[in-house]
Amino acid sequence: MTINFFKYQGTGNDFIIIDNREKKISLNKLHIKYLCDRRFGIGADGLMLLENHANLDFNMVYYNSDGNESSMCGNGGRCIVDFAKNLGVFAKETIFSAIDGIHKAKINEDDSISLKMQNVTNVNKVNSNFFLNTGSPHYVTFKEKVKEIDVYNRGKEIRYSKEFSPDGTNVNFVEIQEDKIFVRTYERGVENETLSCGTGVTAAAISASLYSKSNNNSYDILTIGGNLHISFTKKDKNTFRNIWLTGPATQVFEGEIEI
Repeated sequence: MTINFFKYQGTGNDFIIIDNREKKISLNKLHIKYLCDRRFGIGADGLMLLENHANLDFNMVYYNSDGNESSMCGNGGRCIVDFAKNLGVFAKETIFSAIDGIHKAKINEDDSISLKMQNVTNVNKVNSNFFLNTGSPHYVTFKEKVKEIDVYNRGKEIRYSKEFSPDGTNVNFVEIQEDKIFVRTYERGVENETLSCGTGVTAAAISASLYSKSNNNSYDILTIGGNLHISFTKKDKNTFRNIWLTGPATQVFEGEIEI
């Protein structure tokens, strides 16, 4: 089977995207692992299928690089929105479905993409840290000198800890830098640090507003892969609505591969 694919990245979080509106592509777990392999395949943190939806513009189906269908991916969401726009599915604004529900998105004048995330209605305190679901589960811990942290080993330890078993969690290490926050994330399913994580920086921004006890309703985010922006409406310490993730989405190349 020959597959036509597109490679995308959003602040260094990279994805394989396939147009499957005609339902001609059927991939199993081994196929996805192979395609995402950085040595033997195309290489990516995840793979997405763009499929038709009965009532909305399209449906986003997302798989982690381990081959398993995953919870929501914010950077992936922005990338598949750009992909759908390039296919002519919509012009400036879209409504689509993902595993965690319905999302809105819009193309900004600078070609960045703003993606509306799901409301957050429960933020749990774990000692001095935070645990919340922003479409995917995230543990957020605030540290100094985050650039020096061994994210792989420390993140893996928390991800597989009994406290978060059996499904595990994504793990974010966050440093507050004046009016910005610097975030590094260990992603489950990738089982490594990624250069950026959309649902992770969303969780980090919400947690930062609680950690610093501030009235901030937006944050500029620094990641190893680039800059993002989060804005939200804070109802109370457990309820956040109107959450928007804004950042770039870049098509890297198009290709064909035989599997």
